[in-house]
Amino acid sequence: MRFLQIGLGEIGRGIAAEAVRRGHALVGAIDPAFAGRPSATCIPGAPAEQTVAPNLLALFEGGVTADAAVHASGSFLEKEEGTLLALVARGLHVVSTCEELAYPFYRHPERARALNERAVSAGVVLLGTGVNPGFAMDKLVVTLASAVNRIDEVRVERVVDAISHRESFQRKIGAGLDRAAFDALHRAGRLGHVGLAESAHLIADACGFAAERRIDDSLAPVMGEQRIASAFVTVEPGHVAGLEQHLTLYVDEVARVRLSVKMALGAEPVFDRITIEGEPRIDAEIETGIPGDPGTIAVTVACIGLVAKLAPGLRTMLDVPLIHGAEA
Repeated sequence: MRFLQIGLGEIGRGIAAEAVRRGHALVGAIDPAFAGRPSATCIPGAPAEQTVAPNLLALFEGGVTADAAVHASGSFLEKEEGTLLALVARGLHVVSTCEELAYPFYRHPERARALNERAVSAGVVLLGTGVNPGFAMDKLVVTLASAVNRIDEVRVERVVDAISHRESFQRKIGAGLDRAAFDALHRAGRLGHVGLAESAHLIADACGFAAERRIDDSLAPVMGEQRIASAFVTVEPGHVAGLEQHLTLYVDEVARVRLSVKMALGAEPVFDRITIEGEPRIDAEIETGIPGDPGTIAVTVACIGLVAKLAPGLRTMLDVPLIHGAEA
């Protein structure tokens, strides 16, 4: 598959490099922060003569053609919608790590409708994916749920030790801040994991729960008890090591989906746990947890080779038959 890489942050660079390693052809890369630099300085295996473009217009004016685009430049659909529409208008399949695109039908119904109509009209697929949302707390969950006859409640817990994660991730969970600074950023909407609501609605739809729902969610700091340092931040005792988020989806005031994630420097034990109450009951745990950044890269690259096989439109991970060896 000939693909464009939109966004060259750590995740974007990792996706592009792995896609090239698996046989996909990188025909262009876009990121204003790296504009003019040889792509190969950012992406191992990129063509030696290729340079990073500042924007889509510059790339297309240069005559670049592609089959698909990997979009890895933002989490919020309102901000990324214009880029996604521009890619679709060029007749490109789009695989995006935008968290709110993973299942946008409840928080962004009008945008979801417009994106679907444009993608259908262009005959292309638009897909939001990643490890979370996209796999660990939704796709994997509903895969297990397919072996349950009656589903009463779904609970998913995820604990992540952030000490080896990228700097932007550690900043996003508030590591190193004092409590006042954490609270201020929380009020400004600049902290936390994006995508829990998307995962909850995906699970609820897959399990056949009613569409009239109410969601409660909360976010709180995880305070460090001893000094701990990563390559990017130092957490002093009494300062923030990370955060916890909890989301509950209710149907007729009955809790049906409960999602919890703890992300902090030194968090332990690390695990992913999925519990499905029903008949039969399933209680599954991955003791080491699913790695976040490598997992996002792997899932996204697997989808590059699969999107062209899906029906045109706005698709979700419910539509994707994930396999590791998708054709390039």
